[in-house]
Amino acid sequence: QVQLVESGGGLVQAGGSLRLSCIASGRMFDFRPMGWYRQAPGKQRELVATVSTIDGTKYGDFVRGRFAISRDYDKKTVSLQMNRVTPDDTAVYYCNYKLPLDVNYWGQGTQVTVSS
Repeated sequence: QVQLVESGGGLVQAGGSLRLSCIASGRMFDFRPMGWYRQAPGKQRELVATVSTIDGTKYGDFVRGRFAISRDYDKKTVSLQMNRVTPDDTAVYYCNYKLPLDVNYWGQGTQVTVSS
């Protein structure tokens, strides 16, 4: 069983920066993806960024070079540096760890609100 705890959400002005962090507990594999998804009101949950030793980093199309994901495999943490945020980035951000056969572990979510 894997548990994920996020931190770092909050209110930020458009054009600003924010850093999200997630710490995991439990048995994990470096080659399995760990990262971030987000869900805005009335929208489906979507990929923000994931990272693993096999697949490297993957980003959602909307990121366009603004965000950077990093993972510390020894400390079992993953972080998301968000730069040049816009009001469209307002959402609940969820930390995620994936196993095969569609097994997903999720954090409780952290709210990011970008004011215009």
